[in-house]
Amino acid sequence: CLPWVHHGEDCQVLSIQSHVICGYMGNQAVTLPLHVLGFKIDVVNSVQFLNHTGYSHWNGQVLNSDELHELYDGLELNNMNKYNYVLTGYMKDKFFLAMVVDTRKELKQQNSRLLVMCVPVMGDKWNREVSIYLPEDLLLVYREKVMPVADIITPNKFEVELLSVMDVLHLMGLDTVVITSLDLLSPRGINYLIMPGSQMTQTPDGTVMMQSILMEMCKVDTVSIGTGDLFTAVLLAWMHKQLNSLKVACENTVSAMHHVLQQTIKCAKAKAVEGLKPSPKDIQNPEIIIQTIVL
Repeated sequence: CLPWVHHGEDCQVLSIQSHVICGYMGNQAVTLPLHVLGFKIDVVNSVQFLNHTGYSHWNGQVLNSDELHELYDGLELNNMNKYNYVLTGYMKDKFFLAMVVDTRKELKQQNSRLLVMCVPVMGDKWNREVSIYLPEDLLLVYREKVMPVADIITPNKFEVELLSVMDVLHLMGLDTVVITSLDLLSPRGINYLIMPGSQMTQTPDGTVMMQSILMEMCKVDTVSIGTGDLFTAVLLAWMHKQLNSLKVACENTVSAMHHVLQQTIKCAKAKAVEGLKPSPKDIQNPEIIIQTIVL
């Protein structure tokens, strides 16, 4: 169960996910909010693409497992491999993904309290159309190698269907599961999304307890790429700051997401006129506008 004991210390995050030249997703989406929230972050770009793969044309480079191993060897030789968190996202190669798991084992030897937060970027479903982001052979690696060693996972509805259901994910060894959005009928109507989450915690006497939450979020009238990466980075930071309170962490995360998206829409409409530019306070100290239901 999650040992949230780093509160108040300098925290170092190793983020292994995609980089795009144009746009904000992957490492481009997680670096700023983690810096704003006071975290140190090192990044490894699993791929370097021109833009996300939803465009009609995209190209770039894919880091392979040998190259990742070479980078980690350098960190180890320089004694720079002391991390509190590993954050993983988009991967393109199954051997690279397997090497990430091996790297996690070595990092765990340096810090036994290391936590792994995984965004299983596999695909999504828009207007009943399925879009797969990764080769099919990576799904088996996720199921058999990544899930048993991850501590926190933030899949969307489509990805959790590919992996399993929440209870089974806990049985695979995951302490915290947050499904970023379910397009199911909310009691509030069709304009709302549901976000369920659950966390296993351990009391001082060794008793394992399950905390389950549910959030209902008003849909935002826009389609944005990279929001899942931003969500996971902010959730990591707030779970660290709020220790074992999944409720408070999710409220701050979803509220921050809401403010960032609303400010982005305003800026896009007004072409970023003075006075409408986004503020870091929307991430650092978001006004809580969505309440969590503890189940």
